[in-house]
Amino acid sequence: MTKIKRKIIKIDEEKCDGCGLCIPNCPEGALQIVDGKAKLVKESFCDGLGACLGECPNGALTIEEKEAEEFDDAGAIAHMSPLLNHLEHPNAHVSRLPWGSTCPSTQILHWENGEEEKEEPRIGSELRQWPVQLHLVSPQAPYFENAELVLIADCVPFAYANLHADFIKGKAVVIGCPKFDDVDAYIDKIEQILKSSDIESLKVVNMEVPCCYGFVHIAREALKRSGKDIPFEAVTIGIRGEKIERAA
Repeated sequence: MTKIKRKIIKIDEEKCDGCGLCIPNCPEGALQIVDGKAKLVKESFCDGLGACLGECPNGALTIEEKEAEEFDDAGAIAHMSPLLNHLEHPNAHVSRLPWGSTCPSTQILHWENGEEEKEEPRIGSELRQWPVQLHLVSPQAPYFENAELVLIADCVPFAYANLHADFIKGKAVVIGCPKFDDVDAYIDKIEQILKSSDIESLKVVNMEVPCCYGFVHIAREALKRSGKDIPFEAVTIGIRGEKIERAA
């Protein structure tokens, strides 16, 4: 298989104690426990997003950029299909999700809400800043000072109807997509924001699809690098708009 320079998981075997907490957080099957240590057994199944990183209690997993096999999207999806029917992913309750045999991020789904069409009351926006895209915000922007910072995956507003009341009101907000954007750039920008302003708390709101959990890793890594000791929370939103998890 062709090798290209890309981001991929790196395992420090001296730190790894073989606890296996990272394994269920890699539904693509790139990781296995071999001889009591976590191993990257299939480079082409590692997407480099880092959903497994936050589960390692010893910090043995990191992301590096190196020559590696290209990510085999089709192969990873084929591997995930039977697992999603039998394993309960600790971050996403994946055994209950309706992906079928295709990638959770691209599976075509449709459902009816079962309610008659009616005129809904309009509510005002709670947004109090601009811009909101993580790549565009300035770390020194005044709206970050003494703020509660919320990182929102950019699909969340379309799924969660109460976004403004529950997650935007009175908060400083940035949005982004961990699947398509530069993870390292995101970590650096959030670290700068945390260092430049007296942020009071950090919250991540992500979708239940596996690739979106990269946003949680990004936030935790940025918080770690900043050296700040502030409350952290991650909230997962289901594709049908329900809150399905809260994790500190």
